[in-house]
Amino acid sequence: MVKYTIIGNMTGNSMDAIDLVVTQFDGDVMTDICSYTKPYSKDMQEKIEGLRSKVFNKTKTEIEALPEFKAVHDEYVTQIAECINEMCEQNALDKADIDAIGFHGKTLDHNPPSKARTDNSQPYTLQIGSGQMLADLTGIPVVYDFRSDPLMAGFDGAPLVPSHNAHISAKEGDGCYYNGGNTSNFALIVDGMVQIAADAGPFNEYIDSYIRQHTNEAFDRDGMFGKKGKLDECLLQELFNIGRKYYETPLPKSGDPAYYHKGKVFQQAEHKGIKFEDVVRTFEYFAAYVAVQALTLIPENVPMPHQMVLFGGGWTNPIVKESFVALLNGEGYVLPEHKEQFVSLCRRFVQAPVVRHSDFGDYMEARLFADLARYKLENKAWEIPEVIQAGKSVVCGRFVVPNKSGGEYHDRINRSAKGWQLEQLKKVD
Repeated sequence: MVKYTIIGNMTGNSMDAIDLVVTQFDGDVMTDICSYTKPYSKDMQEKIEGLRSKVFNKTKTEIEALPEFKAVHDEYVTQIAECINEMCEQNALDKADIDAIGFHGKTLDHNPPSKARTDNSQPYTLQIGSGQMLADLTGIPVVYDFRSDPLMAGFDGAPLVPSHNAHISAKEGDGCYYNGGNTSNFALIVDGMVQIAADAGPFNEYIDSYIRQHTNEAFDRDGMFGKKGKLDECLLQELFNIGRKYYETPLPKSGDPAYYHKGKVFQQAEHKGIKFEDVVRTFEYFAAYVAVQALTLIPENVPMPHQMVLFGGGWTNPIVKESFVALLNGEGYVLPEHKEQFVSLCRRFVQAPVVRHSDFGDYMEARLFADLARYKLENKAWEIPEVIQAGKSVVCGRFVVPNKSGGEYHDRINRSAKGWQLEQLKKVD
């Protein structure tokens, strides 16, 4: 059995930090060797957010024509490379012993099949991040562009973490594995297999952005602002109404910050003149609320495990976690139209839900991409539930090695960006 040492990298939608983890794989046994985190500067966050607003609904050609695109992209990849090099130096890692870097890239737009079907559009997903550039700057092979393959095969390509949850469930047990990142997503694992998985909705998205807009803090550390506020029930209703089309979309589904209409949400809060602390408290309650509401969409024939395994930085916020636990136990405020759904969900638990943090939680998403890279190196199909249920298999990612001669990079944008269907037709012709 081949053993691998792989660096996993994740920079989430919130752009809060560059997360790295070095994981050794001995078959399906995973051992983290070391990790590294470096917060992004406010300047870099603003550049990425500015780019996100300009690339929305644009094709690869249109994005590459943007004056700032190349510079922002190259700065983004260079910073990741610098962190990898620094981590290797700090931990005395010999790069020759590292088989690959699993590199997610930065998602800036996402229109998966589950959404495209509702508005009669063509599916696509947009991640930026040249794997070749990262390989050249670090001297380590890179596996990247993981989401293109499932999307081009007709599937959402997100969330990808459920299969990784299944891999670690041999140690952690069956349960509902719930990720609290910029967006929340969950996977129900029974007998080591993913039964159903989906994105739920905004988690850190509203909270972090609002905190950054009104304070010098990056997030609501320990719920220090939310603890001073009160839930505004009218604002909670507005939050759900604004994103209702997405929240009520049947499972499976994958989300994107654009679906949650952050601008409209913030306008509502400002227009109503709600106190800052009350807005934060309501955003935190809403993060927990949509996480539970998504569980009410799980079909009745899917068993509901009583163990809730949490991972992702958003769960360190005590207001969010306490609200989640309360709602799962039939407590807390519920919107009138959801009372029956929430009561029904509580009845589906054979015993009271047990909520705990994952033993693998600190670098779950970074390790996910190390795991995905391992699968690519072994040419194994990633076990995406909807793909398996369709009787298909998809090997995810591209593999590149360092090119000492350097040169221009043509992979700054992933393969399944908007317009990929036309590009494929051109290749056939």
